[in-house]
Amino acid sequence: MIYSLRAGARWLLLLAGILIMHLATAQLNMDSKLPVDAKVKIGKLDNGLTYYIRQNKKPEQKVELRLVLNAGSILEDEDQQGLAHMAEHMAFNGTTHFKKNDIVSFLQDIGVGFGNDLNAYTGFDETVYILPIPTDKPGNLEKGFQVLEDWAHNVTYLDEDINGERAIILEESRLGKGANERIFRKVYPQLFEGSKYAKRLPIGVDSIIKNFPANNIRRFYKEWYRPDLMAVIVVGDMEVAKAEAMVKKHFAGLTNPATERKRELADVPPYANSQAMVVTDKEATNYRVAINYPAIKKDITATVRDYRNELLQQMFVSMLNERLQELTQKENPPFIYAAADFDSYARGYESFNAMAAAGTGDIQKATNALAEEIERVKRFGFTASELQRAKKTIIAQYERTYNNRAKTESADLVDEYMNNFLAREPIPGIEKEFEYVKALMPAITLDEVNAVMKPIKDQKNLFVYMSGPEKDTDKLPSEKDLLAIIDAKANADIKPYEEKAVATSLLSKAPKAGKVLSISKNVMLGTTEYTLSNGITVTLKPTDFKNDQILMGATRAGGKNNYGLADKYNAEYMVPATVAMGVGQFSPTDLSKALAGKTVSVDPVFTAISEGFHGSSSVKDLETLFQLTWLQSTAPRGDTALFRAFLQRNKSQFAMIGANPRASFVDTLYKTLFNNNPLAPVTVPNSAFFDNVNYDRVMAIRKERLGDCSGMHFVFAGSFKEAEIKPLIEKYIASLPVTGKKFSFADNKVRPISGKRTFTVNKGKEEQSLILAFYTGETPYNEDMELKAHALSEVLNIRIIEELREKIQGIYGGGTYVEMEKYPYSNYSFIVQLPCGPQKVDTLVKAIKNEFSNMIAKGPDTTYLNKVKKAWLEQHKVSIKDNGVWVEKLLQYKQQGGNPDRFVHYDKYVKMLTPKDVQQAAKLVLEGNEFLAIQMPENLKTTAAEEPKKGF
Repeated sequence: MIYSLRAGARWLLLLAGILIMHLATAQLNMDSKLPVDAKVKIGKLDNGLTYYIRQNKKPEQKVELRLVLNAGSILEDEDQQGLAHMAEHMAFNGTTHFKKNDIVSFLQDIGVGFGNDLNAYTGFDETVYILPIPTDKPGNLEKGFQVLEDWAHNVTYLDEDINGERAIILEESRLGKGANERIFRKVYPQLFEGSKYAKRLPIGVDSIIKNFPANNIRRFYKEWYRPDLMAVIVVGDMEVAKAEAMVKKHFAGLTNPATERKRELADVPPYANSQAMVVTDKEATNYRVAINYPAIKKDITATVRDYRNELLQQMFVSMLNERLQELTQKENPPFIYAAADFDSYARGYESFNAMAAAGTGDIQKATNALAEEIERVKRFGFTASELQRAKKTIIAQYERTYNNRAKTESADLVDEYMNNFLAREPIPGIEKEFEYVKALMPAITLDEVNAVMKPIKDQKNLFVYMSGPEKDTDKLPSEKDLLAIIDAKANADIKPYEEKAVATSLLSKAPKAGKVLSISKNVMLGTTEYTLSNGITVTLKPTDFKNDQILMGATRAGGKNNYGLADKYNAEYMVPATVAMGVGQFSPTDLSKALAGKTVSVDPVFTAISEGFHGSSSVKDLETLFQLTWLQSTAPRGDTALFRAFLQRNKSQFAMIGANPRASFVDTLYKTLFNNNPLAPVTVPNSAFFDNVNYDRVMAIRKERLGDCSGMHFVFAGSFKEAEIKPLIEKYIASLPVTGKKFSFADNKVRPISGKRTFTVNKGKEEQSLILAFYTGETPYNEDMELKAHALSEVLNIRIIEELREKIQGIYGGGTYVEMEKYPYSNYSFIVQLPCGPQKVDTLVKAIKNEFSNMIAKGPDTTYLNKVKKAWLEQHKVSIKDNGVWVEKLLQYKQQGGNPDRFVHYDKYVKMLTPKDVQQAAKLVLEGNEFLAIQMPENLKTTAAEEPKKGF
């Protein structure tokens, strides 16, 4: 009788659940059209140009502008390959209202950096111009619209500008060359056999770029840059009516060609039969295999039902990738990593594809494992518990986006509207999407998710390819073998996936809480500091930058430098090795399952001079953040099988790293730079390093450095209330173990070589060179000098674009970077990086040397420094309202000291900078030790770098 009542109760609960699911779904009309977010105004001018406008106040005083062209490389004629991309470049080379380089100069004057802010890109089916405009000064927005209009129909295309840009495009093409590009060039035509996509890579064909008649690119611009293929997107801190008036003012006058070429999407035919390729290259470092199913036309997501189908696919991919990730955690894993997705380069199509990377391991084993996991899903589908975890995870993702909806950055919203224009992706808005997700998720069944595989389940025609090093090719599978492995799975003995029970509680017992002993306030920083009963200190910075984001950092002096040569690699790989084993009673796989539906993570940190933790969470998962932190300190999990799997993955991944010419060059130059000091930092991993990583020592170092939290300082920034976080701090942070031991920085005396030295390496098949210059020295650390040195670097970066890129046409991109360190010893390093062709090495070395001489002799022109200052002030407006920046700064001040006023009132210090200050920095950092390293192609017997050997 008791049993019957309990069974009856369970049936009642089940029926109630079914009824709730039915009612939730019934409230939605599955065939109703998805709405358009009312917060965005969408309009169309008489000439066919579409516009999207939305007022959004994050960040303040900034508007994101986009000119989106529904045309890319797929529309090029045979003699225009690469000219869609070049047309995008030409927009910066002169227009009706802006002479060559004036656009870049104007935007720099108002604080928009070239490359990192101002940018553009060309794809197969679209070209997008990116223009963020600060609106703190009247006239900026108007002029920004003028730039956008000029890009749309006023690019001048002068012969000299076209001819000058050829070399820069070729340098961009040169940057991408190497083993991966050579392999891709062989595979890609087969992947899209029978489609125009196979012949229209956006970078184009070098021979065409070198020789095309100027009218060919003018023809592309005239035919495809037209208003009926354009959208103007305006999102930011401005009035909608004002923005709409500007759109009409600048774009209503654009006209379409009298005779229009029809804008059609390229077809992608299905594979006629199964095919395979095995492609090797002597500079490749890893074996990879990819299984590609035929591309199928993808319907537009227009109704609630369509939206639900997308959720099904999203869950399917999430669960399959979780299984593939789980295989990497096994001892002797079949691959280093693997992933699957529904995706395609071709607009309007999607293709199920899966890939696995095997390092230098057994590629046949990797192929077997990947194919078997796909077949397992085809036959048996997923489990109920996998489905529940996927539901929780997706709901949590939408919930957090919903919670932060009022603090969404304008740039994120712009991307949504671009996709709506280009691919007709829906934009109902996060409020509506979260409503749909909550209503639809409960009724989604396992059978429905498993049915996602149905369209490809019986698909026989596949394209499989394997790529890798040109080594032991006789041991590699043949093309026939690859297809045979896939085919064999259809009749193989495969068992269903077995779900292992995972604990639901992170902690087996609650820690014994400590107390907050003292509280102090810092009015300038807006922070509160606790001193806890175990001696740990905590800084709290409650903010409203996001509605649902809490970030944590913890640090103290310490780090890898405290360990000698015998423990170099144990210390170097302590964090990844121990993370690979998990925490508490949870392996990494089990922890991922236990945290399903939670937005939270915590990881250990171990640098050369510090140790601690960093983490993040949503508001609702804050206690889980504390629990994970407690586990990371007190209960790192030992697992010899997972430890061996970690070693195997890394040994396999890096066994052939030396075949990569750039990696080999960097490895050699750093050894030379540090005079072959065995304690020099690891820059390029080597398979042999992992032979020196010992399980017992790794666990001992983890316990010593993170199991004792003496002297640790924690920082929390984000959307929390002090009254709510304080009990959690007392329970989980004040209970962390401490011994009272003093931890400190260690100087292991590793130093760059002194004097002047030039170093040349001949490596690589491609006609590629790289100039790397290091200026180093010891000097007392000074925050004021650090700011001056950064200004020097940024001024030089502008000069490098103007002189080395635009005038000399020797580089596509390059620049300088400076760092001043207080610990473990006071020093500076100034680094120059210039990728180029071997014929330009001498010219570029002389040019950059001339720039340095000018900086030392007279400092920068005021106009350049003003551009840097304006860009910094614009960046600071954003960073001062970023939780991550606050955590970083507060930890820095606690660990290394410094003046917080320089962050809070950053504007004041930037505005005081003068050209003399930059000149002073140049004299300090450019007249010390110098080390010039040059990579040349291997077939170049005499190098073009002979000239600078007397000193850079």
